[in-house]
Amino acid sequence: MNMKLEFKWSRLESFTSLELYQIIKARESVFVVEQHCPYQETDELDLHAWHLSALVNGELAAYARVVDPGIKNNQPSIGRVMTLKKYRGLGIGRVLMEEAINFTMQKYPGKDIKVSAQVYLQHFYISLGFHAYGGPYDEDGIAHIEMVKPVSIETQ
Repeated sequence: MNMKLEFKWSRLESFTSLELYQIIKARESVFVVEQHCPYQETDELDLHAWHLSALVNGELAAYARVVDPGIKNNQPSIGRVMTLKKYRGLGIGRVLMEEAINFTMQKYPGKDIKVSAQVYLQHFYISLGFHAYGGPYDEDGIAHIEMVKPVSIETQ
């Protein structure tokens, strides 16, 4: 696959109807249908988040959101991290997370970054500099673990 990955950051109010539709459809297909989790996937946090779309030839390939600090947690948090099925196994998830981490560090300097990771992805997040704390917990029938990427010394 000839791939040029393009990143686009947006606040909810700046999306076109079509962009928003594609994101909601993709998130539901991954988090509700694939993972068999009947829950309110689109939530109030969407109103307080930066949305990262990763596009391949103009098509949505992956997505994540960064929730503003002080809304869900004291620190900014990265969540709803996903790669659409046809784009999996190409390393897009790592590049997506690196983009999300870099953006979050620039947007909210001096703040740790939090993720609620699915337990099976714990090593992936560790490889990106996150540390687990606390034990696994159940969220919508899937084991998750809280993880934080601490502010590094050189960024202070």
